[in-house]
Amino acid sequence: MPDFFPRTVNFPSQSPLYWVSHKDRYLRQLLISDIEAETGRVLIVYFTDCERSQAQIDPSDDVYFAELLQQCVGKPVDLLLETNGGMTDATEKICSLLRKAAPDLRVIIPRRAKSNGTVIALCGSTILMGFESELGPIDPSINNIPVQFILNAPSGSFNALDFQVADTARSQTRKLAKELLSTGMMSTFTVADIDSTIDKLATRDHYHSHGSVINANEAKLLNLNVTEFGADDILWRKFWLLRTMYHYDCGQNGYAKLFESCKVSTAVAIQKP
Repeated sequence: MPDFFPRTVNFPSQSPLYWVSHKDRYLRQLLISDIEAETGRVLIVYFTDCERSQAQIDPSDDVYFAELLQQCVGKPVDLLLETNGGMTDATEKICSLLRKAAPDLRVIIPRRAKSNGTVIALCGSTILMGFESELGPIDPSINNIPVQFILNAPSGSFNALDFQVADTARSQTRKLAKELLSTGMMSTFTVADIDSTIDKLATRDHYHSHGSVINANEAKLLNLNVTEFGADDILWRKFWLLRTMYHYDCGQNGYAKLFESCKVSTAVAIQKP
């Protein structure tokens, strides 16, 4: 990789002071454009600072996703994703937007897409992963208690309402995952195969911790469609460089989330207590 990367031969259209004050964003967008030129696909980014913020997938995210997707309706799309997960209702809305606007979707996981982040990854026809990448189980929790623990608890541990809420949460997650897989990357598999994959992802029977690491090899064993890149692959190194820029820039600027493409950029600040 040339040591002047990323850069452009074009002179910025913005004034020097304005360009310099926004140079982090412009440099990220230059790299996005370079990757798009190589892949022939639109690249959009949903990045959450997983270590320094408590940000999660939430009901406000759909507006930012819609803005990103307006420029690429009907085009092949890559989504670079990093998140620890979040709310299932909000995840359903994001999945609906992605399926509607980007029927030819690949999801890139440079580092992690856990919990409902894994559900978003299931929207794609394929998941791009490297040696650092990880997905995670999608079993839901209520007040930090896994719903499976509530449903299997000894009599008297929880009331009837707790059981109903837990059962509904489990059914919602399974239904969404099954719909995505059966109409997407596992459309050629049998119902039994799809149910088997969901059983492993959505319970504690196969993965005993919600934070369990599902790397590329594990994801393939689950019958997910994974394209695996070596650490020295040039395209993968560009994905990783872009991901590193987001991680660094979020820390420098106090951002919890960034939604970005080569033309659109929206930052969400870390909420102060």
